[in-house]
Amino acid sequence: MEQSLEQGKKSVTDLFIRHFGFWPQLSDRERELLNTHTHAVRYKRGTQVHRGPFDCIGVMLIKRGQLRVYTLSEDGRDVTLYRLFADDIGILSAACTLDAVTFDVYIDAEEDTEVLLTDASAFRKLSEGNICVRCFAYELASKRLSDMLWKLQQVLFLSADRRFAIFLLEESEKRKSDVIRLTHEQMARYMGTAREVVTRLIKYFNQEGWTTSGRGYLHIEDGEALRRLAGTY
Repeated sequence: MEQSLEQGKKSVTDLFIRHFGFWPQLSDRERELLNTHTHAVRYKRGTQVHRGPFDCIGVMLIKRGQLRVYTLSEDGRDVTLYRLFADDIGILSAACTLDAVTFDVYIDAEEDTEVLLTDASAFRKLSEGNICVRCFAYELASKRLSDMLWKLQQVLFLSADRRFAIFLLEESEKRKSDVIRLTHEQMARYMGTAREVVTRLIKYFNQEGWTTSGRGYLHIEDGEALRRLAGTY
């Protein structure tokens, strides 16, 4: 039993070393604090992980699965800001520990997901006592806010067909595949648009020979054409 606990602790520590750039700058006491206040949490698909201004659960290191980070309008409409996959770090779920960050987000589990969750109070203590932790947190928050700004710029200023081309190329890169296994509803949610718009765009892209599609999947046939449309070629 003790050997199993030691192996589990070593596995967690290895993940910290690999993903937390501040680890070498932590004292033994700070490392112990991080280990003690980090625990594995599993979320079923569809679970609301973080409830915007009502939550501050802490820093999440995703081990497997997928989380969707989004914002809500007053009338309940949501816009996906970005998604987190295995080896990503969720910092905005601990926004209360970052005094200069006041943007509230909601987070749902898109798949069965397992994370290592570091309690917000422990992470605040670390960041207040160690400048390396604080810099790491703000740099990561800045990157996420940049991702969010890019997404909002797309929604506000880019045409639907260009946004769809960008979306397909980004999905293909994430999945390392030209086959994208998502429903029209999922694509619409990730793009921040209506399902009918996605259906119309898929029909148009198929007619142009850029894609082919079937039930629950889409295949990119002409990546160069999509890159030209997206403005990246």
